[in-house]
Amino acid sequence: MTAIFNPTGLNTVPPVPRPATPAGAATPAPADPGPVGPVLELPGAPDAALVPVTVKGRPVGAFVLVGGEVRYRRVVDPDQLVAAATGAFAVAALTAAVAVWSRRRPPAVGTVTMGPGGWLSLRGLPAPHPDHRPWWARLLRAHPLPRT
Repeated sequence: MTAIFNPTGLNTVPPVPRPATPAGAATPAPADPGPVGPVLELPGAPDAALVPVTVKGRPVGAFVLVGGEVRYRRVVDPDQLVAAATGAFAVAALTAAVAVWSRRRPPAVGTVTMGPGGWLSLRGLPAPHPDHRPWWARLLRAHPLPRT
C-alpha cells in the first residue's frame, strides 16, 4: 500500500525476510497477492501509475496516481448492470400491468347472489318493467301497434 502514496511509484518498503527451506523440502505455494495488485507504470509525459484492486479474483476498481493526486476509479461490473436492467424491466412491466388492469371496464352485471326462495338476485341492474304481453308475444318479440 505504500506504493500508492509514493509519487515515484517505486516500492520503498524492504522485502520481508522468509525462513530458509531445507534442501529436500518442497517450496511452499506463493501466497495470495491480496486485494491490491502491483503498481503499473503508465507511459506518458506526466508520471502516472495504476494499482488494480480485486475482490475474490474479480476486478472492482483501480487507484490512479497522476501528478501527485490519487483517485479511485470503479470498474463497471456487467453482472450488476444486467441485474439492474432486469430489475428496472420488472418494475416497468409490473407498473404497466397495474395500469392496464385498473383501466378495464367494470362488468355489465353486478354481483349475482341467491335471493329468498331460490330466486337469483342481480345487483346493479335496473328494475324490470312489467310486461303485460302474453307469453307468445314475448317469445316472438311482438309489440302492440301504437294507437292513433
